[in-house]
Amino acid sequence: MPMREECKHFQSRTYASGEVARFCVLDLAPEAPWRCPADCPKFARRLADAGWQHGRLIEPSVESEPDEPSGDIAALFDEAEGVIDAVAADAFRDVQKSQRRGTPVQRGWFKRRR
Repeated sequence: MPMREECKHFQSRTYASGEVARFCVLDLAPEAPWRCPADCPKFARRLADAGWQHGRLIEPSVESEPDEPSGDIAALFDEAEGVIDAVAADAFRDVQKSQRRGTPVQRGWFKRRR
């Protein structure tokens, strides 16, 4: 089944380079951007587009699906996600360290007298 653009969990983003990302925000479509699971348990039709920013009236077409078996594609995506998760964890720890080292006011050393 192709990606269900009418699902409330589907998102599409177009970057300045022209690259388009189509994905399920719940990460339930392992073969995104080409297919959603046929029997997705979380499919819910989108009811409104209030507050959303829409770009061009015609969205770019989805690039053609690679000739690789779908199991290989899913394995590659899982491997890439693991790399990103490992880097994100390190980056998150670095941000937490820098926030802990903040200025004395941020750390609570300075108390305002009333």
